[in-house]
Amino acid sequence: MPKISERPNVILILADDLGFADLGVTGSEIKTPNIDALTRDGTLLSAMYNCARCCPTRASLLTGLYPHNAGVGHMGANLGTPAYQGFLRNDSATIAEHLRANGYRTLMSGKWHVAGDFMAREVDSWRVGDVEHPTPRQRGFDRFYGIVDGVTHFFSPHYMLEDDSRVETFPDDFYFTDAITDKAVGMIEETPEDQPFFLYLAHTAPHWPLHAHEEDIARYDGVYDAGWDATRTARHETMNAMGLFQTNWDISPRDTQVHPWIAEKNTDWESRKMATYAAMVDQMDQSIGRLIAELKRMDKFDNTLILFLSDNGGCAEFMAEDGWAKFFPDTIADGRKIEMGNRPDIMPGSALTYQSYDKPWANVSNAPFRLFKHYVHEGGISTPLVAHWPKGFRARGTAHAACHVVDILPTILEATGCIYQTEVGGHEIQPMQGESLLSLLYGKDWEREQPIFFEHEGNAAIRLGQFKLVRQFSQDWELYDMETDRTELNNLAGTSPKLEVDLKGQYLSWAAQSGVLDWEIALPKLLDAWKIETAEG
Repeated sequence: MPKISERPNVILILADDLGFADLGVTGSEIKTPNIDALTRDGTLLSAMYNCARCCPTRASLLTGLYPHNAGVGHMGANLGTPAYQGFLRNDSATIAEHLRANGYRTLMSGKWHVAGDFMAREVDSWRVGDVEHPTPRQRGFDRFYGIVDGVTHFFSPHYMLEDDSRVETFPDDFYFTDAITDKAVGMIEETPEDQPFFLYLAHTAPHWPLHAHEEDIARYDGVYDAGWDATRTARHETMNAMGLFQTNWDISPRDTQVHPWIAEKNTDWESRKMATYAAMVDQMDQSIGRLIAELKRMDKFDNTLILFLSDNGGCAEFMAEDGWAKFFPDTIADGRKIEMGNRPDIMPGSALTYQSYDKPWANVSNAPFRLFKHYVHEGGISTPLVAHWPKGFRARGTAHAACHVVDILPTILEATGCIYQTEVGGHEIQPMQGESLLSLLYGKDWEREQPIFFEHEGNAAIRLGQFKLVRQFSQDWELYDMETDRTELNNLAGTSPKLEVDLKGQYLSWAAQSGVLDWEIALPKLLDAWKIETAEG
């Protein structure tokens, strides 16, 4: 085991609602040269899976447990069972808790979102730090700067913490993506030279609201004038030309709820929405570039393991004025009013707007796959994983073995030589449920021993080897061969009865052991907790 001073630093970077196809290295026209460079000099895992939604993924990523075992089977609302309490369980431990016990300095900057529900318009009643709303500092992090809930205004946040104190004032040029990176750099600079650090840099970009600097949006002026059909096709063709996957699968058809671009009446508004989204991704990449430059300046780059991924697929949520928008403040800090919701008469991007890019563009983000965030078909759960560690492994191109965010914790523990804690704060910790990816990153043959399980809002799946059994809530099970048909176009249900029975049995056993609630039971509890009539937003 290496001496503590020789152990690698670890930076875990999580994007928010970034689709599989939104990076240059995965076929996008969006400029992401810094992430692309990490990929070129490291490894890209093409079949990394998340948990289809922001906080379940974050809970799983942090603990090495499936979301239900970590306490966040749905979102932040407490639905009355340990699997759905909405905040991290005491019989789970975070990466920070494990690494701090092994001598690491633990840093977090960005979005927490594993600490119960917070209503953004009711900040004066928040109980930050109580039993049901634990802060990062209560779950193993030495330093924290960011938001505890799931969404923020990029120019004028409604509530932020630095360590245990609320941030009350913001500079005129504040932009969340830049701010969390700048704070992260400062935290690294404060770390003693002989102590390794773990940094969890949890972005809110490119999650709605669509907010970006005008100069960044201008870089994409006209880029999306050809529309979503042309952009989606171009991305797929680029992927195939790059040899991104082991097979050049056919692209899934345009989503049935998306009309063709030629039928769109508000083309200028729609192209501006995607330009703003692209600018948010671009700015995130720029900030990652600044972080890398600082690591090199401090001579810490070569012995830092950097992992980059997204928490779910592209988000198809429509920002209705009387939907999600009504939960968020409609003024900024100086009192000016925000025009809330997806209104074609208001161009998105500025601090006085609050919009989402909606289903047609999310269909582009998730190319070549089907469906979106919330669902466990490939469009909802697929993310590229970029891994880079010059002192640890050489560039090895792309690997296609299926893996899951639950595997990140064991990978970090193996890379750092740290021991998994079986007891934290007097609580016995559940056994780790993931499998280390380090040998895969070293270039060795690797295949996950255990199946990968998914459940969110009644959408369910199991992947074992090359096969995946999946269903949308209340619909029939579908079976796909992921090696020949990862875009899920050729349903094999009924062709392999023995395999289907086996996979379904394993899924149902896992669901029972994990405390998965029937969505027909969970949904009324959620609607009552959120005081809404539909969970569609």
